[in-house]
Amino acid sequence: MSTTLVKGFVAASFCFSVIFLGFKHYQANDKPRCEDFGDKCVKFTILHTNDNHGRFWHNKHNEFGMPARASLIKSIREEVSKQGNDVLLLSGGDINTGVPESDLQDAVPDFIGMNLMKYDAMAVGNHEFDNELSVLEMQRKLAEFPMLSANIYKTDPNTNELVRYFEPYKIFNVGPLKVAVVGLTTKDTAKLGNPQFIAGLTFTDPLTEMKQVIQEIKQGNKADLIMAVTHMGHFIIGNHGSNAPGDVSLARGLNKGDLQAIIGGHSQNPVCMEPFSNRYSNFKAGKECTPDIQNGTFIMQAYEWGKYVGRADFEYFDNKLHLANYELVPVNITEKDSYSKRKFIEDYIEPDPEVKAKLQPYQDKGQEKLDVKIAKISKRLDGDRKKVRFQQTNLGQLIATAHKEAHNADFGIMNSGGVRDSIEKGDVSYRDVLTVQPFGNEVYKITMKGEDVADYLGKVASNQIESGAYAQLIGLKMNVNCKRKTVNIAEINGKTFSKNDTYTFTVPGFNAAGGDGFPILVGSSKQYPDAEVIDNSGLIDEKVMYQFLTEKSENNTKTINIDEFEPSTTDVIYSNSKDVRGCKLN
Repeated sequence: MSTTLVKGFVAASFCFSVIFLGFKHYQANDKPRCEDFGDKCVKFTILHTNDNHGRFWHNKHNEFGMPARASLIKSIREEVSKQGNDVLLLSGGDINTGVPESDLQDAVPDFIGMNLMKYDAMAVGNHEFDNELSVLEMQRKLAEFPMLSANIYKTDPNTNELVRYFEPYKIFNVGPLKVAVVGLTTKDTAKLGNPQFIAGLTFTDPLTEMKQVIQEIKQGNKADLIMAVTHMGHFIIGNHGSNAPGDVSLARGLNKGDLQAIIGGHSQNPVCMEPFSNRYSNFKAGKECTPDIQNGTFIMQAYEWGKYVGRADFEYFDNKLHLANYELVPVNITEKDSYSKRKFIEDYIEPDPEVKAKLQPYQDKGQEKLDVKIAKISKRLDGDRKKVRFQQTNLGQLIATAHKEAHNADFGIMNSGGVRDSIEKGDVSYRDVLTVQPFGNEVYKITMKGEDVADYLGKVASNQIESGAYAQLIGLKMNVNCKRKTVNIAEINGKTFSKNDTYTFTVPGFNAAGGDGFPILVGSSKQYPDAEVIDNSGLIDEKVMYQFLTEKSENNTKTINIDEFEPSTTDVIYSNSKDVRGCKLN
């Protein structure tokens, strides 16, 4: 297998504990090389993936999938082993949520696939908390590798003290070296995870925890090298916006040389940089990739869904870690040719027969139910992340309408983060519904006085665009003051608004419990004591959408006119904002 050389960083500051060197750099500058140190130079390879999101099987274009990934990893292991070197295989987390076959089976096939590929460790992602903790515990027992996170705590029932919920790190023997791999999870999990499931957990500051763990490892002389496997996201020069700080902030917040590398996830992008800059390169499948380096720490991320396997070939000599080669190896990625026909950009990787045979029953299970056609739509329902988190869309409006009508409420609210995909024009299957609404959230009905409704909407409707908290709204006519976080409501459900009247609305249970930073409407911490909540109706979001589409299409006998759900540009007006589509203050 050919390996793409990473275009070198000039090692002007050779005193750094971690220096990036390419072969061209060795030749041009006559610096020490691995072979100059003989047996004292240790070579090893780290392979990594992240944000699997249920993609254990190949897609309709035969792209990616765990069986093909297993073949690729096996071939790299064999190559590295012949050279007498070791391999570590790591995941940046988010194994759960995204594909119906996986969602319906609690990601069991995904963890089985990871076991078959012999992953060494994974970071705990925020989507590991999309289900009840009993599901996470099942996955934890199923996994033949540790789930790592140093910054997630639970309360010990015996001592009432906080204790770590997962192992903070794992020490691996890599040739004569001991390599510590520390796990970290985005602090945003506290608002991204379902509050109904994570109420008993505490998510602490990753940087603080990392400093403590590094100190513990150093004091105990436990490892020669310290690396991190994280689910925190890569944000250029640490500009994380409304997100919690990510990998760049972590690297910059530590003493130089304390952390050799970060294998990341969460932002779901290929971390490929323009050399000598803090800018992303225009990375394309099969092309060169230069990882980020901040404060002497390499930062790597392999896009998403197992589309690529990140490969980092390291050399340790002269008491320093050097990155000899780095690439993102595509897993059966295709592109369209001049005739719009798809072709593989590199040689097709034959799926591993053992892995394919083990996962085939999970892929087959439930296919008949998933592929049943339930409706036909006149045009595309837009749920693309770059649209639905920035503006009202027809799919966001349809979902909010379905929720509103299911409860016969006055208006509906849908968080854009809960809309996970689009639905193309034509036939709609149950699979499409589950792909759009994979979380199994109950749809809550809230009854609230007008005065409290205005206060609540002021907080919710002013959530910033770009975030999952951006609200899709139906049944309202109002002006949102983005700076003051207040609303001036004209009408609700076609009737003039009054602070003295009582209104009903729908909201996903995730948000009613405080998810995405919404005001809490349930439990002992509810912020509106007089609010009445129906939370035991059994109305689950994907079932509500399924029923709505079935009824609108009269059991698939007529095409649904999607023009009915095109958002109005005058119902909700955003003022004091840099964007007319929603609140944007920065």
